[in-house]
Amino acid sequence: MPIRIPNDLPATKTLAEENIFVMTETRAMTQDIRPLQVLLLNLMPTKIETETQLARLLGNTPLQVELELMQTKSYEAKNTAPEHMLKFYTTFEHVRDRNFDGMIITGAPVEKMAFEDVEYWDELCEIMEWSKTHVHSTFHICWGAQAALYYHYGIPKYLLPEKLSGIFPHRVERRSSMLLRGFDDVFPAPHSRHTTILREDVEKCEKLRILASSEKAGVYIIMTDGGRQVFITGHSEYDADTLQKEYLRDKGLGLEPHVPEGYFPDDDDTRAPLVTWRSHAALLYQNWLNYYVYQTTPYDISAIRPI
Repeated sequence: MPIRIPNDLPATKTLAEENIFVMTETRAMTQDIRPLQVLLLNLMPTKIETETQLARLLGNTPLQVELELMQTKSYEAKNTAPEHMLKFYTTFEHVRDRNFDGMIITGAPVEKMAFEDVEYWDELCEIMEWSKTHVHSTFHICWGAQAALYYHYGIPKYLLPEKLSGIFPHRVERRSSMLLRGFDDVFPAPHSRHTTILREDVEKCEKLRILASSEKAGVYIIMTDGGRQVFITGHSEYDADTLQKEYLRDKGLGLEPHVPEGYFPDDDDTRAPLVTWRSHAALLYQNWLNYYVYQTTPYDISAIRPI
């Protein structure tokens, strides 16, 4: 899908250089079709990097996706220039009366905190409640998935004894799901987190289905029947060097992190990381957009049914 983003968003130049089909606002205005409206609530500190990663995965198929960026109003980004946030990001108050075909809620580096202690928790709860009536399908990533599972279904998170970091093998558990169409029986995916959720807690909820999991990383893909809510506990959108940057940052802070598992050849952090998850990531987002957004969303998005 050609990804429709502002002409001068930093991701535009990067994706064009990668031959990702980017459609600027200027060109999109000449097409008489309704693009899919996708809202990205970006809670990651590295805003521009995350924008680019997700725009890359949402692009390059035959339909048009219009990506709108949103930040929380109750917490000011500290790692991205205010000019960038002001120019490209909106807040909930400006979209609350609109409907969206799809929405993505990213992870955030607040895992060790209780949900209720997160500065923007009340605002996030309001957004998640709103998503049930104004978004056709919502895709939650890492801490965003944990937060949503807790808010919507009361599923708690648990602190791990040490950070889970690396590329782990996952097994498809529900082959019939269209979200996993084209997946191999076993596929790799990145994880980077300090907390986890338990399979038994998910299985107690009749509305949730576990689609894929890892022996070491635990439950990975969870979905409600019909795909109105999708929960991904890892970071399939990560770039080749994202885990490397996190590892070197933690190492520089004296935290003595373990080398990310299954990431550097022979676990040698002086060698370039191996990228093994890119095709799975592309397929995951393509399937979500195709089967759970495009093919099932009403043409008149004001007709979205509440969950």
